[in-house]
Amino acid sequence: MGLPSNLAPDEASPEWMNKGDNGWQLTAATLVGLQCVPGLVILYGGMVKKKWAINSAFMALYAFASVLICWVGWGYGMSFGDKLVAFWGKPYVALDEKYLLGQAFLGYLPTASMVFFQFVFAAITPILIAGALLGRMNFIAWMLFVPLWHTFSYTIGAFSIWCPEGWLSKLGVIDFAGGYVIHLSSGVAGFTAAYWVGPRLDKDRERFPPNNILMMLAGAGLLWMGWTGFNGGAPYTASTDASLAVLNTHVCTATSLLTWLVLDMSVFGKPSVIGAVNGMITGLVCITPGAGVVQCWAAILMGLTSGSVPWYTMTVLHKKIKFLRHVDDTFAVFHTHALAGILGGILTGFFAVPKLCRLFYLVPGWERYIGLAYGLQTGRTSAGLRQMGAQLAGIGFIVCLNIVMTSLVCLFIKLIVPLRLEEEVLQIGDYAIHGEEAYAVWDDEEKYENTQVNSAYDADEYPSVVSKTMSEFQMV
Repeated sequence: MGLPSNLAPDEASPEWMNKGDNGWQLTAATLVGLQCVPGLVILYGGMVKKKWAINSAFMALYAFASVLICWVGWGYGMSFGDKLVAFWGKPYVALDEKYLLGQAFLGYLPTASMVFFQFVFAAITPILIAGALLGRMNFIAWMLFVPLWHTFSYTIGAFSIWCPEGWLSKLGVIDFAGGYVIHLSSGVAGFTAAYWVGPRLDKDRERFPPNNILMMLAGAGLLWMGWTGFNGGAPYTASTDASLAVLNTHVCTATSLLTWLVLDMSVFGKPSVIGAVNGMITGLVCITPGAGVVQCWAAILMGLTSGSVPWYTMTVLHKKIKFLRHVDDTFAVFHTHALAGILGGILTGFFAVPKLCRLFYLVPGWERYIGLAYGLQTGRTSAGLRQMGAQLAGIGFIVCLNIVMTSLVCLFIKLIVPLRLEEEVLQIGDYAIHGEEAYAVWDDEEKYENTQVNSAYDADEYPSVVSKTMSEFQMV
């Protein structure tokens, strides 16, 4: 008895491909892409001061496009290709149809699906880094930073942890969907880059209100719902483990958000919307390294931790440590991504269930993946301690990698263009950089006339910028 015609293999659907898995993988990749465009585009655009709305949103949009070209040009091979050294793959172009239509190195998928799915992961990482740099970074410097950092930092972390040939992969580090590769990396790199770029204007650091909280919430909602694909796509199959990962993701996130909200109300007396968004993000980040390998009750405990520890470090400890105050981390990615990623990695090393690890990895030697809690319970304490050691080794490597490589990238760019915008441009924001404003309610002619009569910018104080602005209008 033959298969139904819609399931029978043909040239476009070879025997090794599972249509359901491939369909889910493309859907999951699209959900992650929507986290970036438009999710983080409108989250950043709404969460910053009005004069920075366009610049902040455009930094995210540019990074998404730039990473795609790098990814198919050389990044995918450096992250998942043949081993060059223990922590890095050989670069190669992922554009040939013979290669893209073949079976991926994992799962019953064509390589094209794997390339696209891993691209959106690679793309969101520098966009998260941008969260630490908004409101002062030179856009040309950002255009150079994204491909350089992607090439010399992201690909090393991805190969080391996710590629079967990577040294941390062989060590047994559990990073289900990017708690280390994406979030710890972006948090440390963002904080490091913020140090080299320098701070915003003093008045922007003192007061930086969102220009559109409803738009910010819309972006946050896309980020949250898009995480269904972020963690649900990590097994590369439409499996029971993928379902558990999705449920754990949302349970942890809701718990973290509510924990942060309760702490805000208890200490400050008001339920903060921005605080709730921060709690949401820390929950999403914390569950990511262990989404499909921990019990649902463990996801609640992880949410309680991610909603309380980063809250304390951000609202209390940050003010007490001089170095944290000195570095202008615009959206506190150090707390929301680096710290939450570290918590998630450690808690994954403690709560990882051997059976769930087997379902996820499906490789010989899966027995080595065991959380410390289950090692203590089953008499395999040494195995549990070994897993915790592997998790800590992964944290140490990613932290050191991103401090060093991000610093080298920033120092190199500084030789070509300034990292930070000029003071007079910082005073004006979007219009001085892009010649556009986010919430213009008149046309250009009216704006030109109004600017001549009653300039919003003091020509005596910022002569070069106003002169440039006037000449642009005359050209129009």
